[in-house]
This record gives sequence, C-alpha cells and structure tokens, in this order.
Amino acid sequence: MTTLAPPPAPAQEGRHRAGAPPVSRARRLFMGAPEDPRWARPALWAILLLATALYAWNLSSLTGNTFYDAAVYSGTKSWKAFFFGALDSGSFITVDKPPFALWVMGLSARAFGYGTWQLMLPMVAVGTGSVALLYRLVKRDFGVVAGTIAALVLTLTPITVAINRDTNPDPILVFLMLLGAAALLKAVRTGRLLPLVWSAVAIGFAFNTKMMQAYVVLPAFFLVYLWATDLSLGRRIRNLAVGTAALVVSSAWWMVVVDLIPASSRPYIGGSTDNTVWDLVIGYNGFGRIFGASSSVGSAGNGASFGGSAGLYRMFNDIMGGQISWLIPFAAIALAGGLVLRGRAPRTDARRAALMLWGGWFVLHFLTFSLAEGTFHPYYVTAMAPGIAALAGAGGVMLYKAFREGSAAMGVPPRERIRACGRSWALPAAVAASTVWAVVLLQRVSGSGTVYTVAEVVTGLAGALAVTGLLVGRFMKRQKLMGFAALAAIVALLAGPAAYSVSAATTASTNGTNPTAGPSTGGGMGGMGGGGQRPSGSAPSGTKSGSGSAPSGGFPGGSSSSSSGQSMGQPPSGTSSSSSGKSTSDAGQMGGGGGMGGGSQVTSEMITYLKKHQDGATWLVAVATDQTASSIILESGRPVISMGGWSGSDNAMTLAKLKSLVKAGKLHYIIVSSDGGQGTNSEIAAWVKKHGTAVESSAYSSSSSSSTSTSSTSASTSSGLYRLDASDVS
Repeated sequence: MTTLAPPPAPAQEGRHRAGAPPVSRARRLFMGAPEDPRWARPALWAILLLATALYAWNLSSLTGNTFYDAAVYSGTKSWKAFFFGALDSGSFITVDKPPFALWVMGLSARAFGYGTWQLMLPMVAVGTGSVALLYRLVKRDFGVVAGTIAALVLTLTPITVAINRDTNPDPILVFLMLLGAAALLKAVRTGRLLPLVWSAVAIGFAFNTKMMQAYVVLPAFFLVYLWATDLSLGRRIRNLAVGTAALVVSSAWWMVVVDLIPASSRPYIGGSTDNTVWDLVIGYNGFGRIFGASSSVGSAGNGASFGGSAGLYRMFNDIMGGQISWLIPFAAIALAGGLVLRGRAPRTDARRAALMLWGGWFVLHFLTFSLAEGTFHPYYVTAMAPGIAALAGAGGVMLYKAFREGSAAMGVPPRERIRACGRSWALPAAVAASTVWAVVLLQRVSGSGTVYTVAEVVTGLAGALAVTGLLVGRFMKRQKLMGFAALAAIVALLAGPAAYSVSAATTASTNGTNPTAGPSTGGGMGGMGGGGQRPSGSAPSGTKSGSGSAPSGGFPGGSSSSSSGQSMGQPPSGTSSSSSGKSTSDAGQMGGGGGMGGGSQVTSEMITYLKKHQDGATWLVAVATDQTASSIILESGRPVISMGGWSGSDNAMTLAKLKSLVKAGKLHYIIVSSDGGQGTNSEIAAWVKKHGTAVESSAYSSSSSSSTSTSSTSASTSSGLYRLDASDVS
C-alpha cells in the first residue's frame, strides 16, 4: 500500500556541499553545518539579533518588578538574604517564590554593580538563549526550515517580548524547561540514563524558580519517554524511577534545608500560612493557583485574575488574545495533522515523539492556564509559547510537504487516496483559520495606532494570497507558486504578533508587576497590576549604579491606590503618583481590613528623616506590605520590614515579635493606618498607637513638598508614623 512519503531528514534538506573538508566546531557554530542550506545560519543569527534587540531595546528605560528588584538588592548586601530570597537585607520575610531567579540576577548585580542593565542582562540572555535552544531542538527532528520558523515565532510572541523585558522569574523558568526538554529528547533518542537525569535536574531548578508551574510539562515528559524510548518496558520504568528521584532531590533540597532551620534563625516564608516552604508549595504557589480561594490545601493563593475569567475561552478573550493566541488555531491543526501523518511510524519514531512532547507542552499549559481559578497574570502564558512555536514550525513543515505531495496519491487505492487528500488540505485550513483569527484580534484594537492598522491590512492581504496561492498551485501543480504562498502565510501569521512585539519593545514605560504587550484592551482586572513599576533615578546609597539607571528613586503608587487594584490581595491598579511625585501609599491592607499603613503615605522627606534618626536600628521602618517595603528599600538602600507580605495578610509580624524587636533596639519606627483593623493586626496597631510617639509630618516635610495624603486628619497623625523605643515596652 502506498503512503505519503515522510518529510526528508534534516541532512537532506539543504544543499550538501559534497567533498567539503571537516570544519572546526567554532566555524560550524558561526557558519552552520556543511549539509545545511547556505541561508540557514545567517537566518538564525538574524533572528537571534532580532530577539536581542526586542528584549533589550532602550535598556536604560526598562521597568521591572520592585518586589523582586528589592530582593535582589538585599541579596547583594547580605548572603543570608541572598540564600533565602529575603525581601530585606535584615531577612525579616522572603518573597513568595523560591530564589533561583533572584540568585541569577543577584550574581549579575554582585559582579557588575546594581543597576538596570545588570538586572536585565540575565533576562535578555535567557530570552535569546531560549530562541536558540528551541531552534536547535526543532531543527534536529524536523529540519532547518521548521527550526527557523519555530525560532521566529517564539521571538515574536508578544507576551514573551513583554516578560523578557522585566525582572519577573518567568524567562528563567522557560529556559530551564527547554533545557529539560532538550535532555529528555536526547534520552529518548539514545536510551541513556544520564540525559534523563539531567532533564530532571533542569526541571528541579525550574521548580526552584517558580515552584509548581515547572511541573506542568511533566506528564508529557513521562509519557514521551515511556512510549518512545527504544528500551524494554522494565528498563524504561527503572530509568523513570531514577529520573524521578533526581527530580525530587533537585526540587526539594532548598525547601528541606529552609524548613529544617529554626524559624527564629531565618526569615518568615512570605505567602505561607504556617511559615514553611512546604505550605507555600502546595498552597499559594500550588493548589491555590488552580482552585483559588476555594482551595482547602495550604494558603488559598487568592482568586484575582488579571487575565479574565477562568474557562476554555480565556486565552482568546480581550485581555489574553493579543498576548498569546495568534497561532493557537494553526498549532492545534498542525499537531493533529502531524500526528496523523506519523500515525504508522514505529513506536520509537523520533518525530512523533517530538510532536507528542511539544503537543503535550502546548495542551497542558493551555488547559492549566485556561481553567486556573487562582491568581493569574497574563505573563504566565509565556511558558506556553515554546510549545506553540515548535508546533508552528514542525507541524507547519509537515503539513506543507503533505499538501505539496498530495497529488502523489494518484494511482493508489481509493480509500488511501481519500485519506491522503484529507491530510493534505490541513495546511490551507490552518492558514485560513489563524489568518481570520488574527484579523479579529487586530479589529479589537483598531484605532489604537497606525502599526496595528498596517498589520491588519498586511494580515488580510497576505493571508488571502497565501490560501489562494496554495490552492491554485496545488491544482496547477506549480510548486514555486506554493512556495511563495507559504512565505505569504508566514507573513500573514506573524504580522499581528510583530506589531504587538514592537509595541512592547518600544514602549517607554511598562507595568513591572503585570507586563503585557500591545495596546491596553481593559476588561475586568486584566489591565491592572501596577505597584511594581521600577522608578528611575540614582542607586540606593551604597550601591554601584553601573552604566544603566538603577532601579531606585521616586516611588510608584501615589495616594490613590484604587481598591480595584488591591482586591483579593493584588497590587494596586496603575502607578499614578501624587502631585509631589515622591510619595507612595501603602497599597495593602493588613488582615483584610487594614490596620498597618493602609491609610498612610510615605514621602522622600519621610525617608530622609527616618535615615537620619535610625539610631543604629537594623530596620529603617516597618510597613504593611511588600509593595511599600520594596519601594522604600530601593529609595533608601536600608532594610525595611514588610509585616504582612504581598497582600498584607501574612502572619509575619506578631505583637510579641514587634515588642522584642523594639526592646532590642532593632526597630524604632512603624507606620500604621488611622482607620484601625481587625484581629491580631488590629492589636498591633492599637498597641503602637498607645505606646508609641506619633511623628508629626511637619518634622520632615516642607510646605513646598508636603504629603498629599487623602486622610483629613491632623498633620500630627495623618502620616501614621510612630516612634518606639525600648522604654516603651513594658
């Protein structure tokens, strides 16, 4: 029975330079393999240059997440804070993630000095590295053309461009997951155990970057190895057991070490309910992300979604559509078509194994992100981009060859001819579906700028030419016409993402806490998430600013932290500053109702006063939430206590602990709100107001730059700043 010929091996795709002498490793790196087409390596370098330009354009103006920036800065001042991932160099509380990404940025800052480009350098490097790694992985199994397309798609994925210009840990997470995929595919090809162990170690490091999100790909990894490796079933199971052990060790070592250290000798674990990393893993960064506030395991993780309501449509809504969904229709059709084309291949077929891996990567992330009811930010979906890009490259090339060779089914039995024709029509269907969807996405932002209008016209025209050219070329058997149509299809499918990506790269100021690409489409909480924007200015005292603008200076926030932005423990919406441009409000309300810093405002003058009167204390001041604490840390260069973590609900500070810190002279100042609170936090606020001395705002502010607090209380108490000394503790 005659079947469609499988795609040629990568070595057969290019113009083989027969008789060419062996080339050195360096020449092969820069010029490509002798069997590759002459255009292949220049095209790759052009894509890598484009990726670097998009991720690093106007580097000195890049903004980041002050939450992580402050932790990196603190890690440059204290190795203890570095190891634990503490927000402050006094190591009172950690950030709500494991510290591997902070370590990477922190080592860069220690080596080159603390500043904007020093923090961004690792992010740009791993972002471009992910593009290069994906190219290599796809090229090995599907050829140069597939690898080039995959690399270009990943480079131009809008949300990937946005997050690679930020200091959130996701770029490092994606790179580590790709390293794991590379090692796994090598283990499948060779049957050797060591690559499987290295794959597990890479995922373990990814776990120590963003915890449970790193495990989303594991079902696909296990399935591909168990199905496609050319070993006996017993040896496959044994190797998977060894790999699982390596995964557990590489994932859990930091968690075990931290949880074994007495709580009195380490920071409070931010985001946890019981001061353990284990609770953070299964709760806030685990089941809490999936089930939201309804989770009964560990901390809830809250239920705020910055990407729209949970459901299968989430990836296509007004918020998420322009970030990631451009090629989802094409990737889905390419996955199905590619698996059908490899349906009769042996169990150990390398290309089907790769399709299973990338298809599993895509589907698992799509379902996880679409259905998650916990806290969800659009930039999470950058982890799905490699799967979509690989399927676009590998699946697209397979569908094109099936389409081009469909006429070869003539002369075979009718049933097989029908099957061959059905497979061959998948390509124009995939191109048409994604083109129509791209036009819909661009219609949503019509009027937002010339670049989007141009992209819409280019997408529509190129898509029409592509589908028409494919069909006419097929019926007239004009392969050159089909080749030009394929190029038009690439233009049609990437014009929209390119417009969004250029926008993300050239926007002067982005939201560091919730970065997105393209124009704002609003909708619910999706467009929010300020409070994490890194201000510009000089470095904190005692730091090296390097050649870039250091993440310090004035504060984000302002006096009007809208309640919508902080609902369910999320950062305030927007970053509008007060009229003085030098103040920030304490965005979080501790304990759900607030009691510590919720109605106060911090100014640069207040910070100057605090530094002058720190009087040997370890911490400059204690405030309610991480957002305010991180801003003050970057402004002052001094340790600051965040009493309630990110949302203000952590039980990091108790009245007994506060008294001990004050009595030991480690803390003199605390900011509390004037509107009271509930529970233990209210107890702390009441005690501070009863035993502390209120600092009048006139003690540090001037008439020209006074605080613009929304509170109408008197100047002596509106600041919410209190002084406490050992004599105040009974």
